[in-house]
This record gives sequence, C-alpha cells and structure tokens, in this order.
Amino acid sequence: MKELLRTADPTAIAFAKALLRGEGIEVFEMDVHMSILEGSIGVLPRRLMVIDRDHFQAAAILRDNGIDPAR
Repeated sequence: MKELLRTADPTAIAFAKALLRGEGIEVFEMDVHMSILEGSIGVLPRRLMVIDRDHFQAAAILRDNGIDPAR
C-alpha cells in the first residue's frame, strides 16, 4: 500500500474517498482513531492509502479535482 493523501481536514478526506470509490479504487483510511490519543482536538492528520497499482491513477484523480496528493 502507498500513502495517497495526508491531511487533518475531514472534508478533504471524505471528498477524496468519494471520488476514488466512484472510480472503483478502494481506499483505506489510517489514523482514524488517533483522536482518542490526542484528546479529540483533530490536529493529527489522517492518511488515505491505496494499493500500489492504483496509486498513479488515484493521484491523477485527486489532482484533477483540486486535491494535492502526497508525494
């Protein structure tokens, strides 16, 4: 798996997931439950992961829709 996006913005995560799932690309969200450790203040970023073979296409989809993917 490769990291596709890292952000603390929950709306960007939701938008990216909707875009990718609409294109048939499965995404896995990591660090969702870190808010328990941080005290629910939302400062730790979440990561979206995709399988290696989908990374190039997924990054292109995000860029086309105004989201800067992780490098």
